Parts: sequence; C-alpha cells; structure tokens
Amino acid sequence: MASEAEDATRKSESFKSVVSDQDASLSRLRGNFDELSKKAQQLLTEKLFLENEYAQLKRRANRLDEELRNIKSPPLVIGYVQDLIDDQAVVRSSNGTVFLVSVNKRLEFKDLKPGTRVALNQDTLSVIDILSDSWDPLVSGTEVIDSTSVEYSSIGGLDAQIQELREAIELPFENPGAFEEFGIDPPKGVLLTGPPGTGKTMLAKAVANATKATFLGLVGAELAQKYIGEGGRMVRELFDLAREKAPSIIFIDELDSIGSRRLDTATSGDREVQRTLMQLLSEMDGFESLNNVKVIAATNRPELLDVALLRPGRFDRIIEIPMPDINARNTIFQVHSRSMPLFEDVDLRKLAIMADGFSGAEIKSTTIEAGISAISDGRDSVTKSDLVAAINKIARKRRQGSSMGPDGLYG
Repeated sequence: MASEAEDATRKSESFKSVVSDQDASLSRLRGNFDELSKKAQQLLTEKLFLENEYAQLKRRANRLDEELRNIKSPPLVIGYVQDLIDDQAVVRSSNGTVFLVSVNKRLEFKDLKPGTRVALNQDTLSVIDILSDSWDPLVSGTEVIDSTSVEYSSIGGLDAQIQELREAIELPFENPGAFEEFGIDPPKGVLLTGPPGTGKTMLAKAVANATKATFLGLVGAELAQKYIGEGGRMVRELFDLAREKAPSIIFIDELDSIGSRRLDTATSGDREVQRTLMQLLSEMDGFESLNNVKVIAATNRPELLDVALLRPGRFDRIIEIPMPDINARNTIFQVHSRSMPLFEDVDLRKLAIMADGFSGAEIKSTTIEAGISAISDGRDSVTKSDLVAAINKIARKRRQGSSMGPDGLYG
C-alpha cells in the first residue's frame, strides 16, 4: 500500500511538472506571437510609408521628365497670318519671309484670320497654336489697376468744371440709351486746359476713381519714340487695348508734347512726332467707333496745339481750369485743412484773401508748410501765424521764380 501511494504521488508530481512546462511553453509562444504581430504591424506601416514616398518620387520624376522634354524641345517661331487658302495658311515669320503652311488639325480654323498672331513649328513652320495679340509693355502698363484716392470732394473751387467733365465722360457710360433717343453722338473727348497747379491731373484722377470704366493713363511724351512708326504703332495699340477693355477712358497728360502745331520746316524728330499726332487724329476720328472709349487730355499750353486737335468731333469739350478766385481759394483751404487741427484764431477766408494769385497746388503747399512748422515747434495745432508765414514763404518763392533768369540759376 505504501508503494502504491508513493507511485501515485510521483505520478501527480510528474503531471504537475508536465502541466507547468506546457504553461511556460504556451506563455513563451504567446509572447513570441505578440512580438511578431507588433513587428508585422511595424513592417506594414513601413511598407505603406515607402509606397507613399515611392509614389511621390515617381510623380516628381515625371514632372522632371516633362520639364526636361520642354527644355529640349525646339522653340516655336512667332508669325502672323496673311491669308487663308483652303485648309492652309499664308504666314509671315519673324524674319519677314512668307510661307504657305499647314494648320494643326486640333485648332479651330475659323479662329484664323489675316493679322492673327500664331506660333509656328521651327522646322516645318506649320501653325501650332493661336496666340493672343501682343501689346507694347508701355501700352499694357498704362492701365490703372488700383483706383486713386482722389475724389471730387477733394477738389475745391471747380464745381462747374467737374459738372462739365461728368456730363461728357460719365453720363454716356451711365445712360447711353438717352443719347440714342435724342439722336446725338456722345462726346468723344475732353481737353483740360489751364495754368500749372490748377487741378487738371487731379480731375482725371477723380474720374478714374468715380467711374467703373478701365482707366488708361500716360504722359504724351511717352508716345514720342526714336524710330519711325513706333509712336504711331503705340497710339494704335493704346486705342486697340481701350476698345478691348471697353468701357474705358484714355488720359493723355501734357498733350502739347505730341500735339503741337505742325510746321513746314521740321527735323526728322519733329516729323516722327507729327506722324504720332496724325495717328492720334486718325484714331479719334477714324472709321472704328469710339462709343465706349473716351479720351481726356490735359495741357497748360493750349496755344501750341494743332488746330486739327481742337475741332469738334475730336475734343468736343474744352474745359478751362482758371486760377482760383477768392471763393475757390477759400474752398481749397477748407479741403486741405479738413483733417488738420487748427487753432481758434484761424480764419480761412482771410487767408484766401492773402493768397491772391495762388494756384490750388500752391495752397496745398501752404497748408503743408504750416503743418511742418507746427510739428517742428512741438505744438498740437496749426496757428494763424503758421499759415501766414507759409503764405509769405510761398509768395516769396513765386517772386523769386518769376524774376530769376538763367544768370540767377547758376549764380
């Protein structure tokens, strides 16, 4: 009996040992399984990351291949269509030679017409693409994108002139049907004349700010070019651009630089300026309509202008901007001192009387000088003495400028 009990005890211990070994093995297997699972998940994540990176590198390689092909591809020649024959085109290349070439089948043949700018294959000169019309950089740069800050309310003493300008420029844009009902053509252009500093350019800036039309502005001297035909071409492109962006307003400052009276005796430079003037006359009074294009010009030397510019049909209204009278000077003082802190003793009416003969620009300069004086003294307002001293200073400069000759300029 004792031996049987011992055998049973040994078997029990052996069974427990086997079970314990099996539990340890199972625990190790579970640990290995968890570790392999984590490693597999990590490898899967790395695989996805590498696949994503591979896709990005592949796209970048494709872009670089495309850029490389574009760099290696031969350039296209710029030319112009002169005529169309069946399904072919007569083109003039940039070097002046004329060819009869084929047209790319993917292009709309109806879009081709004489004068169209096209891209030509360098080898076969066949028409590859239709290009938009080119503009001279000076012409394309005339468009005023950002509206000016000048408003009609910031121009003092010119109420009658502002009304005339708005009737001639803004009214045809706002109510074109009324002109048709009355059977009349709206004015094509307005000429602003007057001494320097009276507000001609400011009026044009106010129009640019008030109207929703495209505003093209340049100085007349920019149209005077060195080579024959360049000035006329720029005038033609300027009006073509204005028609394309209609309704539009063309502002030509210092018109006398290209619109001076034509003389029989002239140098080659004068003749080129005269060609530019004739192109301007042709555009303003030519065959193509200017219903949605208005021209504003400004000059302080109207006596120099050619008579052909001044006739009705080109500049239908000639608005003279005079030197301001006492009421106008008072209004200009009010405009320029609107945001200026003034002392109680300031009487703008008396200042307007003292500034007899001053232009609007000189009155503005007076207020600036008075403000600088107050700032220099550390005061928070402008006094009467500041403005009186500024008036005397501007008046003294005017007298010196009028009496100073060439000898005075150079000592």
